Amino acid sequence: MKAIKDRAKEFFSATQDKICKTLEEVDGNKFREDMWEREGGGGGLTRVLFHGNVFEKAGVNFSAVYGVIPESLSKRIEVGTDGQFFATGISVVLHPYNPMVPTVHANFRYLERGDSAWFGGGLDLTPYYPYKADVIHFHKTLKATCDRHDPSYYPRFKKWCDDYFTIRHRNEMRGVGGIFFDYLLGDLEKLFAFVQDCAEAFLPAYLPILLRRKDETYDERMRHFQLIRRGRYVEFNLIYDRGTMFGLETKGRTESVFMSLPALAAWDYDYKPEPGSREEEAWSFFQPRDWLAEEI
Repeated sequence: MKAIKDRAKEFFSATQDKICKTLEEVDGNKFREDMWEREGGGGGLTRVLFHGNVFEKAGVNFSAVYGVIPESLSKRIEVGTDGQFFATGISVVLHPYNPMVPTVHANFRYLERGDSAWFGGGLDLTPYYPYKADVIHFHKTLKATCDRHDPSYYPRFKKWCDDYFTIRHRNEMRGVGGIFFDYLLGDLEKLFAFVQDCAEAFLPAYLPILLRRKDETYDERMRHFQLIRRGRYVEFNLIYDRGTMFGLETKGRTESVFMSLPALAAWDYDYKPEPGSREEEAWSFFQPRDWLAEEI
């Protein structure tokens, strides 16, 4: 049997193909492809769909990189002591035009550092005008996936996601959460099966929402509110996101690292939603909640 690092690399590459094919069918446009090599070892394939029919910007990245860990990053990695590393994974960020369609993010990765190896990843949803039914569907799909492997996973990883995707300087979440996990050590075969299942759950969790909302009507006020919330997305990614920091500090391809950022965003000074407005209602979603206890 192949080493798990090789199987993980092959799986993430195949998952990129599958997701891109499905999204191209929905949007009607093809992804641009950029092969790149990393200074120091490895590289990847970046696929971006820009100004499509459904997606203003959609990115699906695959990478497999290796080499010496920069000293500044080494201090922040919680596992292993060796200066050599290997990392492979897939990252997905979809920014739709229509404010009724949520932005979605997913990332799955396998890392080695010396004799230590672990998995990390997760999925999270960032609506602009949230529909409770959509949020519940997303979380139900993730819980069912987690429960097939360990009933403790969903509550544990849901809380981890709520905590991780909180924009601490604003005391609000980036979106409505999902699951997030990192430094999963132990039985790598079982953990790999779990990560594969999570990656396979991405389309069932998101696609029904996308298809349901992509043709809904909206106006310029709604579009502007979407850009304000995208500003929060940018703040999180540039200040707190581990993947952004890892990509930059390991000398990954800059354009690929910033693939996650939207094409447009807005920062209105001291923005506050109008009392009683749909925007104020939307804002109430961006705090930790037990979505599976909610009634539609």
